[in-house]
Amino acid sequence: MRVAVTGASGFVGGAIATALSQRGHDVVGFGRTLNGWSGRYQQWDITAGPLPLAAATVRQWRPAAVVHCAALADDWASRERSIRVNADGTRAVVASFPEARIIHMSTSSVYDAFTPTVCEVETTPLPSRWLSTYSQSKAEAEHVVGSDAVILRPHAVYGPGDTTLLPRILSGIRRSRLVLPDGAEVLHTLTHIDNLVDATQLSLTGPPGVYNIGDDGDVLLSDVLNEILAKQGRADVTLARIPYTAAWTAATVLELSYRATRRGPGTGPGPRLTRYAVSQLGRTRTLDLSAARRELGYRPRPTSAAGAERW
Repeated sequence: MRVAVTGASGFVGGAIATALSQRGHDVVGFGRTLNGWSGRYQQWDITAGPLPLAAATVRQWRPAAVVHCAALADDWASRERSIRVNADGTRAVVASFPEARIIHMSTSSVYDAFTPTVCEVETTPLPSRWLSTYSQSKAEAEHVVGSDAVILRPHAVYGPGDTTLLPRILSGIRRSRLVLPDGAEVLHTLTHIDNLVDATQLSLTGPPGVYNIGDDGDVLLSDVLNEILAKQGRADVTLARIPYTAAWTAATVLELSYRATRRGPGTGPGPRLTRYAVSQLGRTRTLDLSAARRELGYRPRPTSAAGAERW
């Protein structure tokens, strides 16, 4: 099948483009950088609008499916910037390939971040208040692609090549201590990149709809982090606990401080701790995968830190 993959210069898009190509699909990757993927690749900044006429040969190639992974995953970005990339950029992708099936890479962050997510199902109404512009803009992007698309909602994608999630968590290590809300002793449905690749492959021919995607079985986040740290030669690191309410208060103070000094969202790197990060690390975040299993034939593997020493 002819498949276009946006965001191929990133972790998720690059992994999906590579895997689909290896599985025999005719893949073209798109990304903002000049040389963003090792396969057939076209530079394209989706915030500039639909695919330019200069890429006419790619248009004529006419992919049967577009896996839309390009996104701004920044919970401190301004609403304007988040909407420009995640919602308006999605409109540009849809307009560029009007005849193709759209497989939209969304996120479980569209669910209510103010409360625990417990075996969340896709039919749960999305919230009217948002803890981050990232979550809000990704929800708007889902509306853009519409009901004819396949929308995948993974949670906490990890694995080889991850440049965002795990590095951000581990950057908090100080003197062999990693302080986390409630010690990260909460249940999560994590999503290994290999499982997300499999779900994407199934989505090429599966029925349109919204699907939670994750590993087989829920895990204690603290257990997974300890295993990864040990494999990476950091068994000396101890996970320390800060009460959730204290972490939330600290994040609130930091955010207010940044705004007071004119370093609000969109004006540069955000505070080291945000309320969004606290809510994602310190609350239960589990997903019901029944729809993907039933409709797509999704059969995920369990959470695994195999090979983490090379991540």
